[in-house]
This record gives sequence, structure tokens and C-alpha cells, in this order.
Amino acid sequence: YRDVTINGAVGQMYMEMAGRHRAHPNTIQIINTATLKDSECKRAHVTEMHGEGLKYPVIRKVPMAAKKYRTTFKAKRPNTFVH
Repeated sequence: YRDVTINGAVGQMYMEMAGRHRAHPNTIQIINTATLKDSECKRAHVTEMHGEGLKYPVIRKVPMAAKKYRTTFKAKRPNTFVH
């Protein structure tokens, strides 16, 4: 499982086991955890994220409002649509 922390990877494992195999967390026994190098990874969905020039698209970039217009609480939802 690919994650920034080992705890995050364990959480992904619990979610996948619950979703795909209907396993309950109390029935799962974790024997070992380890951090792998890029060369040690075998699965295709993990190795496709190893590229150096990997870029992700920015879906919606919302411009920040000036400090004097910002408030802690707003009465309406923010408009995230930008042309």
C-alpha cells in the first residue's frame, strides 16, 4: 500500500480488506510492516507512481481573496467555479 506513513498504509489495508473481502478489523492480524525502496516494489499500480517528472493536474484553482475581505464565518457557500 502506498502512503506517506506506515499508519496510513495500514489504514488503507484495513479499508481494502473490509471492502473486497468483508473482513472485520478484529479478524486481521498484521505480521510485519516495512518501508520499501522503489526497486523493491512489484505491483503495477505502485510502480507507475515512481516517475521523476510526475505531474498532477490542478482541477480548480480558486484565487485567494484579499485579507480585508476575508472573514472567519460566511453566510453563503464559496463560489469555486473559475472561467
